[in-house]
Amino acid sequence: MNKIRLSKSTIGQEEKNAVLSVLDKEFLGMGEEVNLFEQEIKAYLHTSKEVICVSTGTSALHLAVESLDLKEDDEILVPSLTYVASFQAISAARVKAIAVDICEETLFIDLKDAKNRLTSKTKAIMPVHYASNSKEMQAVYDFAKEYNLRVIEDAAQAFGCENSMGKVGCSGDIICFSFDGIKNITSGEGGAIVTSDKAVIQRVKDSRLLGVEKDTEKRFKGERSWDFDVNHQGYRYHMSNIFAAIGREQLKKIDLIEKRRKEIVRYYLENLKGIKQIETLNFNFEDLVSHIFVIKVEDRDNLREFLINKNIECGIHYKPNHLLSKYKVPYSLVNTEKIYEEILTIPCQLDLLEDEQNYIIAMIKEFYNV
Repeated sequence: MNKIRLSKSTIGQEEKNAVLSVLDKEFLGMGEEVNLFEQEIKAYLHTSKEVICVSTGTSALHLAVESLDLKEDDEILVPSLTYVASFQAISAARVKAIAVDICEETLFIDLKDAKNRLTSKTKAIMPVHYASNSKEMQAVYDFAKEYNLRVIEDAAQAFGCENSMGKVGCSGDIICFSFDGIKNITSGEGGAIVTSDKAVIQRVKDSRLLGVEKDTEKRFKGERSWDFDVNHQGYRYHMSNIFAAIGREQLKKIDLIEKRRKEIVRYYLENLKGIKQIETLNFNFEDLVSHIFVIKVEDRDNLREFLINKNIECGIHYKPNHLLSKYKVPYSLVNTEKIYEEILTIPCQLDLLEDEQNYIIAMIKEFYNV
């Protein structure tokens, strides 16, 4: 069996043609394509909120944090079991990330632990839609309301998903998506911020263009500002027309992408359920467009080595941030540390063939002598 990739980009001729069209127009930066992509995402989400596209999911989180004008010693609650981008986005804004434990069953932020971490400096909470799941979001918003916190949703893995509040991004405070090469839809690189907060909207729009005030409107017309003012720190975080063109074509395929990802997940769930050494996550997978497929397993490290030697790529999502040198804390997060030793991510990319999926399942059974 040839190497089975854990994740990969899946693009077709439509995306290639869209890029060529942009190249032919010779306007490669932020312009009309980005404007159209933002409007099409908004229509897909069926929301009245504003959609603002940026260069990456991490820059979306960074700008979302900065848009709140927090003080340097203010704090944001965030689960430790997340990609380091969540923590880096917070610290890049000169705010302190407070590592919080997760619930063992859902791998979602543990609000009981979050309550214990509250201080007078706590200004926001950043729930992470781990492995695309966020069915506990209403509880997060109830918590945020009780303690007067802003909510920045790290929904990098959850584009196209649903929870008790509806489609992710259609409601809520500030929602951040990622469109990097392996996400549910890709624009090559890219991200988006979704919100109805007018102050946040204007701040993010300006900040993605080096802080140049109201330059977005000019760019969308194929122009740029020459006489302008800058009041805040800004960055080159805008999305290019090339990336937006890819994203627009991917968005047209979202229903097919959702269908295929759900087929892959259903097949795993059906064929792994008889293995006592494996536990699948307690998710309502029918509400998800699963970006990754994570299982809890016995003897994780040896299983991973075995599968890699059988040409099956697999990963660990993620090393907890509170165990990293930059974000170490003087306390333990019991559930996070336990789960970290058990989780394994197996291939769940769109081009995964049934024969390949059968091989993965067979090799797992062979390892456990099932």
